[in-house]
This record gives sequence, C-alpha cells and structure tokens, in this order.
Amino acid sequence: MITGPTALAFAAAFAGAAYYVNEAEQPARLALDDASLLAQWKLGYARATKMQAGLALLSGIFGVVAAFQSGDWRWWPGAILILANWPYTLLVIKPVNDQLNAMEKGKAGAASRALIVKWARLHAVRTALGILATGAFIWPIAMPQ
Repeated sequence: MITGPTALAFAAAFAGAAYYVNEAEQPARLALDDASLLAQWKLGYARATKMQAGLALLSGIFGVVAAFQSGDWRWWPGAILILANWPYTLLVIKPVNDQLNAMEKGKAGAASRALIVKWARLHAVRTALGILATGAFIWPIAMPQ
C-alpha cells in the first residue's frame, strides 16, 4: 500500500516548506526596509500559496485513502491535522493576507510590518500542524497492525 507513505511524504514536504518560511525566510525579510519587506512578502506569498495548499490537500487525500484501504484508523489523525490547514488558513490567516495584499508598496510602514509579524505567528500554527501530521503518519508506518 503506497497511499500511506505518499501521505507522509506530502505532509513532510508541507512541514518542511512551512518550517523554512518561519525559520529562514521570515527573519531574513524582517531585515528589509518596510517597502521591500511588503514587496518580498507579497512575492513569497503568491508563490507559496498554491504549493502549500496543494501539498496539504494531497497529503490529506492520501491519508484518508490509506485509512479506508487499510482499515487502520491511525491514518485519520494525520489526515485531519494536515487538512486542518485549509480551514485555519481561510478563517484565521486569510484576513491578514487580504490586508497585506491590499496595501500598496508606497504605503508600507509600521502597520504593514506589524501585520507581517502577526502573519508569521499565525503561520507558525500551520508549521505545527504539518509537523504533527507528519508524526501522526509515521505512527501506522512504524508500528504496523
């Protein structure tokens, strides 16, 4: 059964990308002036959105399929954790994203910087969900029934 390891691979890719954003990209962008910070955030956000959304969705789908194929309920926690990124992003992070995307580069300042700092704290939850999902997917692989 390849669906379980595939769910794990997509979750690990999601977690790694999310972790990179919080631990490398965000601190580096905060060293920029306000206008460059906002411009860089917009470019990074536009490129990462589809990738991370797709990884979470694929991981969740493969996790659900693995649960049904194997009859092992232990695939469900990983699938639920990784898919939780979707409603969390849409309900909690999207309003901040929308505010940042609506700001013009020339109007960047303390408010845009504060929103980007807030965004990173919110994004850290996505990172945690990805790491937890990865760990949850390891469980049924490492300890087969």
